[in-house]
Amino acid sequence: MKLYHYSLSGHAHRAALFLSLAGMPHELVDVDLAAGAHKQPGFLAMNAFGEVPVLDDDGIIIADSLAILVYVARKIGPSHWLPTDPVEEAEVQRWLSVAAGKVAYGVCAARLMTVFGAPFNADEVMGRAHATLSVIDQVLATRRWIAGTEQPSIADVALYSYIERAPEGNVALSGYPRVLVWLRQIEQLPGFIPFARTRAGLEA
Repeated sequence: MKLYHYSLSGHAHRAALFLSLAGMPHELVDVDLAAGAHKQPGFLAMNAFGEVPVLDDDGIIIADSLAILVYVARKIGPSHWLPTDPVEEAEVQRWLSVAAGKVAYGVCAARLMTVFGAPFNADEVMGRAHATLSVIDQVLATRRWIAGTEQPSIADVALYSYIERAPEGNVALSGYPRVLVWLRQIEQLPGFIPFARTRAGLEA
């Protein structure tokens, strides 16, 4: 497997993190976004949107970080990462949607502003970030893992990267004690790899 990757992308990190947690042998291929490598014909042939990450599994191309999580989870076979029980699987899918929506337009967008200079409305982005973190903190009051499973699932992996680096986007995590405990639990999993840090926002 080859994972086309950019070290400061939370989307790329969640895919690399899961490959490592799942023990899947893979090669990381750095994509030079600053040089426009993601807009070149060869890369666009794999992902027409010109975005990382992209997984090349011996010629099978999977674009999009969440699609990669689902693909790899199914490839390794039945496991706690993606339950087959309908209720548990639906709960995992619910949190994948949160990762693609509320997290992307909240803590992720806040970090894009400080790290990459994205032109978002700071008040709107910060409001969404804290609203989402507040809900997640409440949910974690009654469960160890975000989807309510006994062991971690790809939902936890999907949410981790941008939430853990939220302070880079000026979003403090100090008011969300259960979120902090949950983050540390993920970091204790065998195969965990950290997300690259930058000196931005509250981390500056």
